[in-house]
Amino acid sequence: MMKTQTTMPTTTSLTSTKRLVVTSLLMAMTIVLSSIAVPVPGGHLYLCDITICLAALLLNPFEAFVACGIGSFLGDMIFYPLPMFVSLTVHGIQGIVISLIAHHTFKKNPKLAGILAVSVGAVIMVVGYTLGKIYVYSTFEYAMAKLPYQIIQALVGAILGVILCFHCGIKKAFHSMVEN
Repeated sequence: MMKTQTTMPTTTSLTSTKRLVVTSLLMAMTIVLSSIAVPVPGGHLYLCDITICLAALLLNPFEAFVACGIGSFLGDMIFYPLPMFVSLTVHGIQGIVISLIAHHTFKKNPKLAGILAVSVGAVIMVVGYTLGKIYVYSTFEYAMAKLPYQIIQALVGAILGVILCFHCGIKKAFHSMVEN
């Protein structure tokens, strides 16, 4: 009879598994919230920007790209496929930039870093989607008509993402769960 040796998982592998699970959960939330739209005159406001900002504030740049960019791509592919590549590009870049700014600036004031990060991310989203709508729908006028709604959607996502992250204890829970 052969003896098999069992080894305990290392702290690094447990942390990696936890980070993978959290990234997957945030990606799933992005997909689901891509389907929830608030009707406004001339279109809809989508709630996925809340999860995109939250995920990018919590995760490293690669994980943020997966949760934000690929999550948005899959959400659009399921619910509204026309702009799915625009979503992949814009929200992917948005997630990376928010993550980089949030984790590498103002080390002594993470909340200020988060506010700066989501502000830059909101600009990326508005500009990216405006250019993307010009490309996808082939009309500048359509993109300009949607611009106020893009701005509102970006602001709502940025503000609620920061509130959830820093004022509702999600960042503390994330760090205690993933880092310990």
